[in-house]
Amino acid sequence: MDFVEIVKVIILGIIEGITEWLPISSTGHMILADEFIKMNMSDAYKEMFMVVVQLGAIMAVVVLYFNKLNPFAPKKTKIEKKETFTLWFKVMVACVPAGIIGLLFDDIIDELFYNYITVAITLILYGILFIVIENRNKLKKFTNSGLNELTYKTALLIGIFQLLALIPGTSRSGATIIGAMLIGTSRYVAAEFSFFLAIPVMFGASAYKLVKFGFDFTGTEIATLMIGMFVAFLVSVLAIKFLMGYIKKHNFKVFGYYRIVLGIILVTYFLLVK
Repeated sequence: MDFVEIVKVIILGIIEGITEWLPISSTGHMILADEFIKMNMSDAYKEMFMVVVQLGAIMAVVVLYFNKLNPFAPKKTKIEKKETFTLWFKVMVACVPAGIIGLLFDDIIDELFYNYITVAITLILYGILFIVIENRNKLKKFTNSGLNELTYKTALLIGIFQLLALIPGTSRSGATIIGAMLIGTSRYVAAEFSFFLAIPVMFGASAYKLVKFGFDFTGTEIATLMIGMFVAFLVSVLAIKFLMGYIKKHNFKVFGYYRIVLGIILVTYFLLVK
């Protein structure tokens, strides 16, 4: 693998690390990036790479929240360990809808919706939704202000909202955060639960893509994947810390405006330039 290809992989890893956690759609950015960063790989490998590179981003959540997510931590009391197990059960409940629909309709969804028109529409639509919801919530008091206050019903509802993210351009974190806020969850809790929900969802999606692609990798393909995942991990650590610090003092409206602008750029580029 030459230097130029390494630089391309690093750029894609940076894009993934930032956009996986901010509610601005990693798919939308990857589609744009793919127009300018033509990696020397087959279409089948590229499809797999774009999903499996997310494992690096997921590991950032595992590392940053290891103590909170570890039910066996020796410093935790019995009550705290029980609460951690309960949190995981809620996460698994929330994973059920996307797990079922994703497995059943993965190929159909890719064929019908993996295009710039769908991505542009969803970018703009959910950008508007973020602005509208934040305006509505300006003076609202949230009923769920802590992870322990989330009920199984709320977790399942958030999981149903996550189904929207099966459509490219929606943003998995965006869909779950919007859904959580609509049913009364605070921004901070909505973001954290979205992070935790990503762990089994992305591990499952990556495993599915790996099995679908097969495990007959060349040395270059393995190196490409490892570099992309490592960069995505490092950048994700910074992105997660930024987002959690940001939403303590600000709302999500800026991401809504950004999505609208990106959607317009996407449409303009493909209609006028391509």
